[in-house]
Formats: sequence, C-alpha cells, structure tokens
Amino acid sequence: MQIKQRTFDESIASELVLQGINPLLARLYAARGVVNKHALATSLSQIIPPAQLTNNVTMAKLLADAIAANKKLLVIGDYDADGATATAVAVKGLKALGANVNFLVPNRFEYGYGLTPEIVALAATQNPDIIITVDNGIASVEGVAAANALGMQVLITDHHLPGQITPQAACIINPNQHGCDFPSKNLAGVGVMFYGLLALRAELRERGAYVEKPEPNLTELLDLVALGTVADLVKLDDNNRILVEQGLRRIRAGSCCAGILALLRVSGRQPQTTNAQDLGFYVGPRLNAAGRLDDMTLGIQCLLAETEAEATKIAQQLQDLNLQRRSIEADMQDGANLTLDDIDVRNQFAITMYHADWHQGVIGILASRIKERYHRPVIAFADAGDGLLKGSGRSIASLHLRDALDLLSKHQPDLIIKFGGHAMAAGLTIKLADFELFNQAFEAVVKSLITEADLESILEVDGSLNNNEMTFAAAQTLENQVWGQGFAPPLFYDAFEVVNQRVLGEKHLKLTLKKESLVIEAIYFGHPDLLTSPIQAAYQLQTNSYNGAQKVQLNLRYVAS
Repeated sequence: MQIKQRTFDESIASELVLQGINPLLARLYAARGVVNKHALATSLSQIIPPAQLTNNVTMAKLLADAIAANKKLLVIGDYDADGATATAVAVKGLKALGANVNFLVPNRFEYGYGLTPEIVALAATQNPDIIITVDNGIASVEGVAAANALGMQVLITDHHLPGQITPQAACIINPNQHGCDFPSKNLAGVGVMFYGLLALRAELRERGAYVEKPEPNLTELLDLVALGTVADLVKLDDNNRILVEQGLRRIRAGSCCAGILALLRVSGRQPQTTNAQDLGFYVGPRLNAAGRLDDMTLGIQCLLAETEAEATKIAQQLQDLNLQRRSIEADMQDGANLTLDDIDVRNQFAITMYHADWHQGVIGILASRIKERYHRPVIAFADAGDGLLKGSGRSIASLHLRDALDLLSKHQPDLIIKFGGHAMAAGLTIKLADFELFNQAFEAVVKSLITEADLESILEVDGSLNNNEMTFAAAQTLENQVWGQGFAPPLFYDAFEVVNQRVLGEKHLKLTLKKESLVIEAIYFGHPDLLTSPIQAAYQLQTNSYNGAQKVQLNLRYVAS
C-alpha cells in the first residue's frame, strides 16, 4: 500500500475561505478540484436545465401525448438499487402527472439484465401501449425490435454506455448516448428518469394542464434520486451532489417515502442525521438484497409503500434477505480464499474465479471484496445452467472494464456470449467449457492495457489534522457534506501513541490514542489484532453517539506496518 497525499492550490483554498467556506473544508474542496463557491451550490435551481439533455423535450412531448390519450405505460426496471429507485421515481412521478402506469422488473435468474425479447413477451401479457425502460435499454437492440414487432412503442431512459448499434426506440434519453452533449455524463439511471419527469411537467405546463389545478411537486422524489445516485456509485459531480444534497435534506426532515424511513430504521440509522454514506452502506445493500436473492419487485414495493406499517413489514423482509446474503457471501469468501491459496496472485494482472456452488446474485460483491484485497481486476463466475456461466466483474481505476471486455470480444468473437457495464463494473456470460480459455485471454488483455505500477494499491489522504481540528463540531461538519464516488470522503494521516486497546466482538479494535497533548478514542473495524505503538494511521474523523453521549472518534481505515 502506497500512501499518497492529495495536493491542492493554497491560493484556491484561501479564495474559498474568503468566500465564506470553513478553512478545513476549503482545503478539502480545493484538493477535490473545487475552484469557487459556485461549484458547491446546493439549490435545485442550480442543476443543469432538463432541456439540455438530448431528446428530453421530444421524450416529454411523446409522454404528454400518451397521457392525453390515456395510453397504458409499463415501466421496465433493473434489479439493483439504481433500477429500483428509478422504477419507483417513474411510477410515482408519472402517476402524479396523470399517467396510467404500471411496472415490471426482470428476475435476474430467469431473464437476465435489460429489455430482452423474453421480458418483452412477458410485458406483452399486460397489453401496454408504451414500454419505458429505466436504468437499462441502451444495449437492448433485440428487445426493442421485439417490442416494435408487437406494436409497443419503446422509450429508453438509461445512463449506461451504448454499444455500436443503437436500438430502434421511439426516443432515447441517456447522457452517454452518441451525440449527447449534456454536460454531466454521470447521472445515475434514477437521475435520468427524474430529468425526464422535469421535462414532462414543463411540457404539460405549456399545454395548460395546471391552469386550474396545482402542479405536482417533483422535489418529493429527490429522496429516491439521492438513494439511487449514491448506491450506484456514479461520480458525484457538481450536478449529482445537488441532487443528493436535496434528497438528504428531505430525509433528515422526515419528508421522504415511508420505505426509506423503514430501511433506515431496520439498519439502526437515524433519519435526522442521515448522510450519503448511510445511503450507500446501510440502505442500498438492504434494497439490493431483494434483487440479489429474490426479486427486486419486493424492493420497489417497499419504496412505493404508502403506509408506515406496509413499509416496515417489507423493510423487515429486506433486512432478513440481507442477513441471508451476508451468510452466503461469507461462505463464498471462504471458498474463494481456498482457491486463491492455489494461485500466485502477485504474478497475475487479473483474477478470474469460478465455483459451481456460488450464488449468481452475490458474485458481484465477492468480486468487489477480492478486488479490494488484491487491487486487481476481478471477475467471479457462477453457474447459470445450460452449460453457461454468469460473471460479475469489478475493476481498479487504471482499467476500464467494459472496454477491456470489448477488446477481448474483438480478439476472440466467440468467447463472450454477451457483456455490458462501465469502467468499474461489468457483467458477462460465457460457456462453462470456455472458462480456462477466458481466464487466459482476459489476463492477456489486462496485461496489454495496464502496467505493474497500476497494480500497486494507492491510498489517497488529506494530510494531517491539527489537535484543534479533531473536534466533535468538525466531525459533524464533515459528516454533513456530500461525499462519495469521485468526491472522496476525507481521510487524514497522522502518527499516534496507542494508550489503550481491546478487542470488541472478536472482530474489531477499540483504542485510545494520543497525539501530542490530545487523547482521543478510535475504532478499527475488521481488525482484531493488537497494534504495536506508535502507529501511523489513515483515519476518518467521525461523531459517535452511544447511550445518549456524543463524542468524536477516529475510524481507522489503514495502519502502516
């Protein structure tokens, strides 16, 4: 592990302080590319205008016409947290705008991902006039063709990268589609759908729909937009940070959907102090558990629940599924560790793994854990039946995973049956008989694209904190900001004496540390081995509320050996 300190321009940090930004935050923001206060805007009026999203006005006109004609709309979502929140936003928003709308989400084990011809056939049993995809569709060439053949119009809302062939849909909104000049390429699927609703409301307003009745308040959907955006790990650029901040404000005020409140409760989190990390680490995984082990319909029903009792009942089911997922993951991790013992990982550029007993819904998490441990691109495969394997991959910053799979498919056109995804994550299907060949081919492609230096894990830190910055108030200030993918939570690095330490629950270390005259408590999760004093540690500054007492503590993320 290499420790690397983020650099920043002192003059920019000073300018931010002059503009009224807290000095500690000014330093952190400057190190993350913020050059003026405008980039820290949190008002919804500061988001990029919906009309700037290519085809959004056309999409709005088509949807407004459909509402006027009382056409049957069917939303087809995806089985992850972004897909679930996007589906819920579409259903709630379209209903509020007067549409006749229902939803359908593929069971990942039966239908796989996206608008496949099989899902279109299932959708056709509901006789919709229009299919609206959310968080999928840009690669569904065959599915769109099947829908068109059955007389169903398809409107695609997606954010994934397009392939070489674009589906023949009636309209597509996707900031990443060819020819789209929308300034933010980082909208999540739920963000794209929200943008579609904003344009639709503007179109309906222009048609006089709200002359005699009030306009629907679409800001009521921002809690869902925030959850999907954070859970999907899209980059939190200026635009996304506004959407997330606005959603978090609604959650903290209790003005959010019953489902999110219920998921926070079963996670042991307080709505009033919810931050972006809570959405990513507590709410998102419980919602995702439905799609991983069962059917995401359950997760969407939780988000659409209209009463606290209904939401609580479903949230408890999701909590049970998440506990089940964790148990399955632990077993898979044990199996993976045995396999890795037989592999000379240090001399490989990539890790490809398969076990006949692994669960299709959990291989993505397994790949992520192994990637974090070895800092290499990882693809984990599970048996999909019929002689096929389903794979889920996670990558490191220096390797664009989808592009690597694309290059591999060009070299060996018959090796990958289908694939999709983005830079950091991708899914694919291969034949069981081709696993060893894929293993060798993927290793060769990765080796051609990155260097040995790229395989060294780098931990970026924000330098040292002085003693008067290690306060409860400072920790609270940091926790109230929107941090996440591409706008990393602050991580500091300092030397400490270990005054006291004990093992908690056989898994964690509880410590008392000393830095000069300051004595402060710390926690080191997932690390039961006692430390030798003194230590050099990377840490987050956090608040810790326990039994009514509020303290500041350090959350140790890495201790240099």
